[in-house]
Amino acid sequence: MTAFIAVVDIGKSNAKLSLLDAQSGSNIWSVKRANHVIHTSQSRQLDVVAIERWLLDMFRCAPHKERVSVIVPIAHGAAAVFVDEQGDIVEAPDYEDPRFGAADEDYERQRDAFEETYSPSLPLGLNLGRQFHTLDRDGSQSLTRARHALLYPQYWAWRLSGVMASEVTSLGCHTDLWRPRQKAFSELAHARQWTRLFPPLRFAGDVLGTITASVAEATGLPPTCRVSCGIHDSNAAFLEHLLAHGRDEPFCVISSGTWTVTMANAADPTRLRAGYDMLANVNVFSAPVCTARFMGGREYEAISRSPALPHQQALEAVLQRRSMAVPSFAQGGPFPDAQGGVLRADDLSEPEHAALATLYVALMSDLSIDLLAARGDIFVDGPLASNPLFGSVLAAWHPQRRVFITPCSSGECARVAAFLGGFPERASATSSAIEPLNLAGLEDYRRSWRELLPQ
Repeated sequence: MTAFIAVVDIGKSNAKLSLLDAQSGSNIWSVKRANHVIHTSQSRQLDVVAIERWLLDMFRCAPHKERVSVIVPIAHGAAAVFVDEQGDIVEAPDYEDPRFGAADEDYERQRDAFEETYSPSLPLGLNLGRQFHTLDRDGSQSLTRARHALLYPQYWAWRLSGVMASEVTSLGCHTDLWRPRQKAFSELAHARQWTRLFPPLRFAGDVLGTITASVAEATGLPPTCRVSCGIHDSNAAFLEHLLAHGRDEPFCVISSGTWTVTMANAADPTRLRAGYDMLANVNVFSAPVCTARFMGGREYEAISRSPALPHQQALEAVLQRRSMAVPSFAQGGPFPDAQGGVLRADDLSEPEHAALATLYVALMSDLSIDLLAARGDIFVDGPLASNPLFGSVLAAWHPQRRVFITPCSSGECARVAAFLGGFPERASATSSAIEPLNLAGLEDYRRSWRELLPQ
């Protein structure tokens, strides 16, 4: 019998459990739930207890669960769970908690220079270090009570295996806590003595152990099932291409979901500009990856207003009317202080609103590529890979390059799952470059949109 790999993918908006065939890479079974936030009078917390309860229930219901050989945790960034000496949760902060948004000159003064951490100063709690700082100063004694800070993928690895670890892809994800070039904690993390909270660093594919007896009993999984250390979600999607193309070959990945994250391999870090929400992620091999981002999933929803899909006729209508959406409709991104708006968009149909949203996200992604001076082929994954127009519009603006739509999102990368699960590497599925959309007015629309951008 072929072994299965279970991928636990905890995103900001949804949690997903998938079973992949370790030999063929095919998706055997998957299930998804919407995530919720616990609101109290003092804070917003990630509902990790409910996610865990759901996860154990789904494992118990999973088909052929006795064939699951390894679990690979994947989770979103800017998140850590603080636990005490007994393993009880002290805090599981949501990075969108307003308490992290208060201006704090003291924190800004203590942060390492951008050139050291490649972490821009971001809104709310998108810098994990700002979450640490707020918990340290707010009088709740959270950090005094905490004995461990578990980065989000490694929190799930611990809940499944009972073994604590840290890992660089989450630690280097715009946290203010890591210096990518030195491969070491930041001066801020040392000065505030936060380093004491982090378990030892492990490689994302290291086996931390087998599942605990309680997990085996609750799920029916075999007690020999191993648990890998885990990885940051955008880095999981990036790793699929890194394994396929090599560490030194230039290429660009647009990883989509709640965030649209553009990562440029072999790009020049000196081009990074903190004020544009540009930063360096850290890949699984500890190397910095030049990155630009915006909250594309949220912005698409705000502009599209419905789940309708765009089609070419709707796109042509938007171009003819010169309807435009200008930034920004969510936190983060290159224009954080701009108020988003739509122009000449009265009485658009639902597919036309979807076409307008598609154009907006394509334009923002195109801008990210230019800001990074990204080279080589472009790979699009996640929800944008399913959009019927996004890839062909982007390809029209980059006629000298190849644009590929890939089925691999963070939790569906068979090659990555095999690599992190300790199985022999398997080849990625081949795909063809998509045809650019040959439509009059696209280039002029792009030029006009850029002229409207905030300076």
